[in-house]
Amino acid sequence: QVQLVESGGGSVQAGGSLRLSCAAAGYTYSNYYMAWFRQAPGKEREGVAAIYTGGGQTYYADSVKGRFTISQDNSKKTLYLQMNNLKPEDTAMYYCAADQRPRTMWFGGYEYPYWGQGIQVTVSS
Repeated sequence: QVQLVESGGGSVQAGGSLRLSCAAAGYTYSNYYMAWFRQAPGKEREGVAAIYTGGGQTYYADSVKGRFTISQDNSKKTLYLQMNNLKPEDTAMYYCAADQRPRTMWFGGYEYPYWGQGIQVTVSS
């Protein structure tokens, strides 16, 4: 059974940094699409960053380009999201997601089948 567990969230002032981690278990981890999504209160969930673990290709939402970096440690089956220069509008619940199927869209299209429980990130001005 696929399990994803996020950690590393918290509260930070604008301009600060946080690193989120997503520990994966229950599957091979290789050749998966992995992504970070976020959802703020009253807003729709949005994709933030994604990576294909087989080749390392990455994709970012325009709102986080140049500030966030997605990476992975295959030996630890762990996904990371380094978030720098955080802004109050980055405040949200952040979720890790995984999909073993080939995808034509990093965030859209069919739903990622596996999700973590989410972790809160709060950025104060």
